[in-house]
Amino acid sequence: MDITNDIRYVGVNDHEVDLFEGQYVVKNGMAYNSYVILDEKTAVMDTVDARFTHEWLDNVGAALGSRKPDYLIIQHMEPDHSANIANFMQVYKDTKIVSSAKAFVMMKQFFGTDFEDRQIVVKEGDTLSLGKHELSFVAAPMVHWPEVIVTYDSYDKVLFSADGFGKFGALDVEEDWACEARRYYIGIVGKYGAQVQNLLKKASGLDIQTICPLHGPVLKENLGYYLGLYQTWSSYSAETEGIMIAYTSIYGNTKKAVEALAAKLTAKGCPKVVVTDLAREDMAEAVEDAFRYGKLVLATTTYNAGIFPFMREFINHLTERNFQNRIVGLIENGSWAPLAAKTMKSMLEGCKKLTFTKTTVQIKSALNDDSNAQLEALAEELCQDYLAQQDETADKNDLTALFKIGYGLYVVTSNDGKKDNGLIVNTVSQVTNTPNRVAVTINKDNYSHHVIKQTGIMNLNCLSTDAPFKVFETFGFQSGRTADKFADLKPLHSDNGLAFLPRYINSFMSLKVEQYVDLDTHGMFICTITEARVISNVDTMTYTYYQNNVKPKPQTEGKKGFVCVVCGYIYEGDELPEDFVCPLCKHGAADFEPIE
Repeated sequence: MDITNDIRYVGVNDHEVDLFEGQYVVKNGMAYNSYVILDEKTAVMDTVDARFTHEWLDNVGAALGSRKPDYLIIQHMEPDHSANIANFMQVYKDTKIVSSAKAFVMMKQFFGTDFEDRQIVVKEGDTLSLGKHELSFVAAPMVHWPEVIVTYDSYDKVLFSADGFGKFGALDVEEDWACEARRYYIGIVGKYGAQVQNLLKKASGLDIQTICPLHGPVLKENLGYYLGLYQTWSSYSAETEGIMIAYTSIYGNTKKAVEALAAKLTAKGCPKVVVTDLAREDMAEAVEDAFRYGKLVLATTTYNAGIFPFMREFINHLTERNFQNRIVGLIENGSWAPLAAKTMKSMLEGCKKLTFTKTTVQIKSALNDDSNAQLEALAEELCQDYLAQQDETADKNDLTALFKIGYGLYVVTSNDGKKDNGLIVNTVSQVTNTPNRVAVTINKDNYSHHVIKQTGIMNLNCLSTDAPFKVFETFGFQSGRTADKFADLKPLHSDNGLAFLPRYINSFMSLKVEQYVDLDTHGMFICTITEARVISNVDTMTYTYYQNNVKPKPQTEGKKGFVCVVCGYIYEGDELPEDFVCPLCKHGAADFEPIE
């Protein structure tokens, strides 16, 4: 298979494997990918699993023709990619191995030699010229092993991404990419979201037109879709709106409670309810769904003064993969001493940014009037945002929305007659309560200021603490005059016709401008409230919380240069140009400070 004019695919399909890494069911097999780059010099990218030595060497030989390889580039030392290093070096004795220092240590462990006389050690920022193809190496530690590097070919604009952007399944089988890529990512890479975020930040500065992973298909079209999913997964954000219920049941009574809850959730507007019997369904699929949806309900019995084994295993899988940033409800069943809820909650104590529902359902043997009422209360609590988002069920005069205002961060939405727009503000206050008036101050340089001054209306979305950094990138780092800020987010609309965010807010208010105060660089809009909805009870995002928990921490160690105080982008160099503009947030040189 030709990837480009100079890059050939030489990988193999494996339909013999039943469990990848000894635990993941792969009914459609696996692909072990390898590539050959043909230039003045030639390079082979990674090897394949030990069971396919001769097939792979045949593929390599066919791609090379009469030529010999100059380099074998090893990005990742997991045996499904590195097992044939020694075999390859026996056949091509003049080839040099290019890899990271940690990888050569592992080669010694695997093969008894680190090929000392034939090694080229590379690190972050190093390059290798094959002729017109200039390869740049990017360190990707713990994505998902410590030795990993990825490689960028600036000529064909190809990123060789190691295990990143991989999926289960052989290449000769048609199947949905996202489903098996999600299960692959959550199961194998999921623990290392911060490291993936660092790699995505590095990749954002590259012009990538093709991604060549070590598993799964080569990606050439709609790369924004794949990058967007990786951004969502690695930031532990909810990918799909909905609720997952994971349960175990011994005699069927807990199952009956789960089925009753699922029906209530659907009736109250939850767009997707996924119910999983942990004792009978694939555990990896269950873990995948827990990370896919924003809300999780755990239902199980008290068992040996703890919880049922399959539930314990499930929660262990979640905590091992840094499960976080979710709303969690609990249902326990016990005939004499219910302890399941207490045990489950204690097992999840180390998880970050979990919000437990106020209602915990307790069943004593079987459902009764009390536990049925608790199920109703839990469903109401979990569906509060869905009910508030729907015109027919929303309380549109819930002025407790005013209590959500703090020194927080907000998205102000407007419409210029052509498209919905929005921007981040942190200058909102309630100025009177008879009548209720709110003041919103906006920089005059922002396009939203211009639009709101013309239209006289806006929506104030109160961001909640589950909002990921992507929200701030979307609404704060680009102009609504040139960008469609809702391109990747389908908004909902209030009675005034303006958009409000479908997630990551705890309330919104529709505002009508009654007075405008000119404050030189800024304008203050003093507004009355025409609609107010409380969406959830998640805490309001404050500026301090954003700085401490949401804004990425710049990786400045060992670097010399300047760091953007807004988004953390690092400019490496002795001097920062006066006209420099941050490629991420578009702020100028004034918002950079020297790296200490």
